Amino acid sequence: MESLVSRHFVPCGAASLRSENDIKMKIAVAQISCSLGDSEANRSKVRDFSRRAKEASAELIVFPEMTDTGYSMPVIQKHANHWKTGFVVSLKEIANELSMAIVSGVSERDGSLIYNSQVLVDAKGNIVAKYRKTHLYAVSPVQEQTCFAPGDTFASSALGDLRFGFSICYDLRFPEMFRKLVSEQNVGAFLISSAWPFPRDEHFRVLAKARAIENQSYVIASNRVGKDDDLWFCGSSAIIDPRGVVIAAASADREELIHADLSQELVRSVRRRVQSLAHRRRDLY
Repeated sequence: MESLVSRHFVPCGAASLRSENDIKMKIAVAQISCSLGDSEANRSKVRDFSRRAKEASAELIVFPEMTDTGYSMPVIQKHANHWKTGFVVSLKEIANELSMAIVSGVSERDGSLIYNSQVLVDAKGNIVAKYRKTHLYAVSPVQEQTCFAPGDTFASSALGDLRFGFSICYDLRFPEMFRKLVSEQNVGAFLISSAWPFPRDEHFRVLAKARAIENQSYVIASNRVGKDDDLWFCGSSAIIDPRGVVIAAASADREELIHADLSQELVRSVRRRVQSLAHRRRDLY
């Protein structure tokens, strides 16, 4: 992998939709490769990227799917952990040490079951929310249902002025999930931890923008690069604003850190200008 790159873009005209009293929150996205079954190496990378994000004044950093184990069903079955030990404990320590919230895709062993999960650790090192992937990818050569149990609950959590909704990779193809998070949990930003592969890289980019535009919400997508088993991951991590404007973007093949400012006032402004969420025909659908 090439050395870490940090990118931050500000779209023209963004300030025109924001008030002088607007409170912003800086978030970072880590686009990384993972070492299969090597939680120590993956933990070290999380610490390094989190430190770099803190140096950029980020309050939250988002990591990809299965950051602890890598994305291989046999490896996950062998190395998945309960959260009272192992990788999640390290996430709590890093978050507390840096006074920064961390979201990461991570395995979750619960009794005899394993879940493909996402955890939110706050700046004090406390687990404040989690989500278990509800839509399992069951297309050859990946058969997630052979490893994971599906989750049955959508989740969101407030940080600062924004409420963040959780999702993992394949969930991106199910717009009903994102609409439900907006309409029932008042979400203004979606956090996506992903291990999305080539050759469907264009799907990843288009679907992420569509979820932002149709829900007038931020999309913060952290995707993998590198290779696990026979899968090459397509990177292209991005932060997209409620208008569908990409305000920070990563390459398709390098480890990178991207960051951007999020604004609850921008979410409100976009929704006031075009009230499409209020114009839905609930009597028809």
